[in-house]
This record gives sequence, structure tokens and C-alpha cells, in this order.
Amino acid sequence: MRVLAIRGATTVSYNKKEDILNETTTLINKIIINNNLESDDIISMCFTMTKDLDAVYPAVAVRENLGLVDIPLLNFEEKYIVGSLEKCIRVMMYINSDKNKSDIKHVYLNKAEILRPDLSK
Repeated sequence: MRVLAIRGATTVSYNKKEDILNETTTLINKIIINNNLESDDIISMCFTMTKDLDAVYPAVAVRENLGLVDIPLLNFEEKYIVGSLEKCIRVMMYINSDKNKSDIKHVYLNKAEILRPDLSK
């Protein structure tokens, strides 16, 4: 067993609580399903959001919508870079796994697919 990291990102159309919670829920669900994870496999998650999103923390979706209440979560504001993708939520999920790095399925949704077109097939 070793620690691995899974990356993911998505975007929302509006800076609204419902949009942020729904898209974060979808993103985390897809990461869990695509990587065949159990909640006990997940060590922690770190979220970032672009500065144009401030209606709610994405970690709220993990707690309220997914019921994952015993996993450490952190929320950060993404460093602003001129011309960068707007209304973007990113996650780094740390897991315990017997998998190889090459077996990990990173998830990029909506406009965030442009961040890693090699992984958004």
C-alpha cells in the first residue's frame, strides 16, 4: 500500500452556491467511481478555486452531499494568473492504494478539460 494523488478539475457557469456544490459533487463522484475507491481509501483532499468563486467552499459538497465527514479537507484560493481559466474548481485527492501511478484516472470536466487535454478523452 502506498500514497498516490489524483487530480481533478471542473468549472461552473455562475458563482452560485448550488452550482459550486453540484459540480464539486459530480467531480468527486467521478473520481471515486473511475478509480474504484472506497471512502476508507481516501486520506485527504485539497481544493482550490479561482478568485471569481466565493459563494461556498467546495469541501461543503464533500461533507453535505457525499457524507464524507471523516476525511480532512482544505480549501484555498488558486493563484491568479492573467488569462487563466475562470470559475474553476480544482482538487488534489490523496489516497492509499496498491495501484500503480499509471492506473490512476484523473478527471477533468466542463471547460477544465482544456487544462489536461491528454487526460480528457
